Amino acid sequence: MTDATLDATSRAAALLKEHRESIDRLDAILVFTLAERFKHTQAVGTLKAHHDLPPSDPAREQSQIARLKDLADRADLDPEFAEAFLNFIIQEVIKHHEKHRS
Repeated sequence: MTDATLDATSRAAALLKEHRESIDRLDAILVFTLAERFKHTQAVGTLKAHHDLPPSDPAREQSQIARLKDLADRADLDPEFAEAFLNFIIQEVIKHHEKHRS
């Protein structure tokens, strides 16, 4: 291997390390952000249960999906992925809200 190849490989390894460190930080941010979101949705579930409100709100869910898809589009993220991700979260929230009603 030439010195130039070794140098290029070292630079590539350093860049790879930097990208992975950024990914790790972003993963941590996502986990803590989801945890905070679920704290709020748990409070909503408790409130709904105390006031005998339904665990899901289809109109709000559709509004949120449209809003998130717009944000995703502006952020250059696949809006269909964003919708699938939010639908997954919504289903988890509804499960928690149904548990509160029991």
